[in-house]
Amino acid sequence: MKQFLSTLALLWTCMAFLTAQNTLTGIITDEDGTPLFGVNILEKGTNNGTITDFDGSYSLDYSRSDAVLVISYTGFKAQEITLHGQSQLNVTLESGIDLTGIEIVGTRSLNRTVTESPVAIDIIEIGKVTNDVGQLEVNQILQYAAPSFNASRQSGSDGADHVDPATLRGLGPDQTLVLINGKRRHQSSNVNIFGSRGRGNTGTDLNAIPASAIERIEILRDGASAQYGSDAIAGVINIVLKSSVNEFTGNISTGVFNAKPGVNGALEPENYDGETIQINGNYGVTLGANGGFFNVTTDFLSKARTNRPSDPSVFDIYREEYGDAALDNFNTFFNAALPIAGNTSFYAFGGYGYRDTDAFAWTRTSDSERNVTAIYPNGFNPHITSKIWDKSISTGMRTKLRNWDVDFNNTFGVNTFLYNITGTLNASLEEKSPTRFDAGGYQLSQNTTGLNFTQFFPDLLAGINIAFGAEYRIDNYEIFAGEEGSYATYDKKGLPVNINTPDSLIVYLTDIEGNLIDKRPGGSQGFPGFQPANELNEFRSNFAVYADGEFDFSDRFMVGAAARFENYSDFGNTLNGKLATRLELADNLAFRASVSSGFRAPSLVQIYYNTTFTDFVSGVPIDKVIAKNNSPITRVLGIPELKEETSTNLSAGFTFRSGSFSASIDGYMVNIKDRVVLTGAFDAGNSPEIAPELDKLRVGAVQFFTNAIDTKTKGVDAILTYTTHLGNGRLAASFAANFNDMQLDKINTSDKLKGKEDIYFGRREQLFLLASAPQNKMNLALDYKLKKFSTNLRFTRFGEVRLEDFNGEDDVYKAKVVFDLTLGFDLSHNLSLRLGAANLLNVYPSAQDPGATETGGIWDAVQMGANGTFYFAKLGFKF
Repeated sequence: MKQFLSTLALLWTCMAFLTAQNTLTGIITDEDGTPLFGVNILEKGTNNGTITDFDGSYSLDYSRSDAVLVISYTGFKAQEITLHGQSQLNVTLESGIDLTGIEIVGTRSLNRTVTESPVAIDIIEIGKVTNDVGQLEVNQILQYAAPSFNASRQSGSDGADHVDPATLRGLGPDQTLVLINGKRRHQSSNVNIFGSRGRGNTGTDLNAIPASAIERIEILRDGASAQYGSDAIAGVINIVLKSSVNEFTGNISTGVFNAKPGVNGALEPENYDGETIQINGNYGVTLGANGGFFNVTTDFLSKARTNRPSDPSVFDIYREEYGDAALDNFNTFFNAALPIAGNTSFYAFGGYGYRDTDAFAWTRTSDSERNVTAIYPNGFNPHITSKIWDKSISTGMRTKLRNWDVDFNNTFGVNTFLYNITGTLNASLEEKSPTRFDAGGYQLSQNTTGLNFTQFFPDLLAGINIAFGAEYRIDNYEIFAGEEGSYATYDKKGLPVNINTPDSLIVYLTDIEGNLIDKRPGGSQGFPGFQPANELNEFRSNFAVYADGEFDFSDRFMVGAAARFENYSDFGNTLNGKLATRLELADNLAFRASVSSGFRAPSLVQIYYNTTFTDFVSGVPIDKVIAKNNSPITRVLGIPELKEETSTNLSAGFTFRSGSFSASIDGYMVNIKDRVVLTGAFDAGNSPEIAPELDKLRVGAVQFFTNAIDTKTKGVDAILTYTTHLGNGRLAASFAANFNDMQLDKINTSDKLKGKEDIYFGRREQLFLLASAPQNKMNLALDYKLKKFSTNLRFTRFGEVRLEDFNGEDDVYKAKVVFDLTLGFDLSHNLSLRLGAANLLNVYPSAQDPGATETGGIWDAVQMGANGTFYFAKLGFKF
């Protein structure tokens, strides 16, 4: 709380006032002379701006005679106009979006706007959204800005506590492809083992990209494997970086959580926690004389832990520490382009990120064989800390070759994840045990080289765009072993136990009379380290060629087609195609539809990840192993080799616009075969044939990655927007909703696994898969601006979620509504202040018995999460 108050004081000391000196009026129209309502007009380098009225007119006080106006409107190219002290300026906007050579996601045509796309695309202007909401990271911003996007922070879930898994349309985190400036982004090296979302999946760490570096985010809500390759089953997220110049923008943000859930059975140790501070800045300079630029962003975010434990006077089994991990996150990103000669330009973008996190593991009680009372008399709470590095660089050349737009690019990215376990011990070392261990980690790198050709033929039909190209990608996955004490079990002589160690040398927990109680487990409690046997360094390559065309038969009807062939070094070939169409039924009404096939190659992480870990089942710790897909124990059970997931996507919908009202409604169906998941636990009781292998590994159970199940997902996305004048101000309203229904089809087992379907992928695991997203999520946002004042109200309804706990009972999380409020004031043309609360009414998911939940807390990681109200303040500045 002290940090929050001191940062507020800093915000106030930064405030200064500037006065306007000139008034500008005018009218803004499209190319046909039609007035445009709601056009944004901003004085560059300031917060000073306005929008046009219904007749396209506007009035703006500006501070300098040589001020630069930035004029922007969805579906039209932005313009920057330098003033010369005049009092009147009329502007005509040209259709299209100026992307400095970056296509809109979902099309490779530079001549097509978002509103003309045959598939559903959301454009999220991050600069505006981050001003209006309390969320500071990309995952949480999208959680509330895009109804089909879902992300929840995990607790007690090992790596998932440090990298938030996110999903689109309720599909897997690794079934959404992420691009930056249209180029493939590498995935995280982490795989989700625990938690309620994305179990068995990898994904892209969106929080490694600072929101302050982003101009906008485009979300293609349609299958696109035929256009972009593997992972694009649910859709594509394209992040467009800032390219502005001669303008410094930044924010200082701070906030705290209300630490009192007010829920029966929840302990309330603090009034406030999770103190947060974020400082960022963005600046760009011109390069050369023909539109070149270099734009750079630096962002620092520090968050303290939150803690929402259950009350030991109410529950017998509980975690003493349950909540979000603490983190210090530093990111810097750049985006640059340099014209060289004629139509040739060089471009580059990339970033460096470092994250230091500290997450809660499960409590070890004082009388447990996993505790040494001489070190921790009252038991202990180990912490899983991590250091995560994320590095990327993309360089390329754009030019023209006989009227073809040519783009040659190479993109490299690497994610490194190292674990350090603190406040822990190795119980087999007893009093001699250290309390901190290096537990090893893993790394995933990816290098993609692409050559792309695009040309628009305006004289064929009503216009034809043809694109083709090739891509070569190399993936590399490594696992690093930790120090010996992080994984070894030691005997009484202090030597690592092996199969030849006699039982007389095994270390046991004993009672006060010296009677043996149970064997002392080895390894660092909280997270056993990776062993030398886990180490690996695996590579995979794939080569792809693609072609697509967009055919405008008239200005009202178009058809798009795409095909892509890929060859993978480890599992062979795949060929996918897509057809899409758009028909303008009237001036304001259009129909769009698409059909496509898709695929997702199993990641190197899913094929090769292997480790020993501690799982808690109804509060009881059990050591388990995740075996590689090609391990001996996998073959004993008849687990087949992993193969690609395949999909069929169908979508259809309507778009409508009338004046300041717009609407889009899109239905979709996604059928996926052979989804890769993490199985349930096989042990000596349900699978006696693997008992010898389990004894060798000194664990109680084993799990695998496998192509276990087919799913059918159908749903509807709806987005409605309306803008109007209300009194002397402007009201912008939007309603967005996603209705999603996933059905599980057959479970794919081998002959050896027949009769074990409930272990292989039982109902509990099935419900986790279904809970990747609520069955529905709705968002109503109301934004009102009156001169220097603004108010943003947002209501988000999360649909019901159903999980099965360790007792075999259903935990039902009822539908909940969260209310957010932000109040804004433009202190001057250069400074703005935002005060607000996310989840103002302190709403939590439905409470459950922590002795049986996946997380060991009163709540699983669902819906809005379990942190309660977040009070925040933001000071924004532009110069």
